[in-house]
Amino acid sequence: MPKLVRLYIHHTLIGFALSGVFVAALLWLNVANLWHLVSGSSAGWLAGFMLFMFNGIVFSGVQFGITIMRMAEDTPPDGGSRPRNVALELQPVPVRNLRRGVGEAAGTTRQP
Repeated sequence: MPKLVRLYIHHTLIGFALSGVFVAALLWLNVANLWHLVSGSSAGWLAGFMLFMFNGIVFSGVQFGITIMRMAEDTPPDGGSRPRNVALELQPVPVRNLRRGVGEAAGTTRQP
């Protein structure tokens, strides 16, 4: 099996294990009266299973994403001759005032 597939399956299992712990803690602590809702309904087991599955999908995706991001190599930047730490300076930009009085053409002056 390729290493990347093995890595994905491994971290998916970790994500679903975290989901099981999370859902168990939600039910045990009775957050938002969730234990009563799951245990008091005939379809409560389905709600608990869906909670486990959807949290498992999210947790495994996050787990795999974090693992992939941590695999990046720290390579020094290469190429380019510009110095890396350049202090930026503000430069004035001349702006022509295009607002004129009514009936005046641009570039003309007002005569009294």
